[in-house]
Amino acid sequence: MPLLITAVALVGLLAALDLLLTVGVIKRLRDHADLISDKANADAPVPLDIGEEVGNFSVTSADDEELTLADLDGETLVAFFSPNCTPCKEKLPLFTEYARHFPGGPRQVLAVIAGGAEGGGRFAETLRPVARVVREDYNGEVGAAFQAKAYPTLLLVGREPDGRVVVRDNQVDVTAGLPLAA
Repeated sequence: MPLLITAVALVGLLAALDLLLTVGVIKRLRDHADLISDKANADAPVPLDIGEEVGNFSVTSADDEELTLADLDGETLVAFFSPNCTPCKEKLPLFTEYARHFPGGPRQVLAVIAGGAEGGGRFAETLRPVARVVREDYNGEVGAAFQAKAYPTLLLVGREPDGRVVVRDNQVDVTAGLPLAA
């Protein structure tokens, strides 16, 4: 009987030690995951910086309209979405409402849907009433012109007096309120 009590006590101590070590490993994994997440966010690609010139592009919109860099005149809101990204799905309704009130209407809003056809049709139908919509691959012409590598990317561009189209804001916040009407 004393041998059985000793064995049970030893198993109990081993189980408690195992539980303590498991809790320690879980805490370390969480800390490690936070470090990886912070590094990933710090290394996230950014589009063109404020004041940088937009590259040339020539594409056909979802409405079969030819669009080039020359078609961006005045202040233009440009957005890049991917139907495969969760933040894009969350930001789409906010962007749509923001774009609905953007000065100049749909002619001053360009929405680019990057990636495969899966879900892109729903995005296009949601955006069509408020923007000129372009669907392209992830490495498409418009994405390359704006150096958009992360989604969603929201930019405000405008034409300089010398005719160049430059980025005025590369982190448009559609949650901060609606744009002022012209």
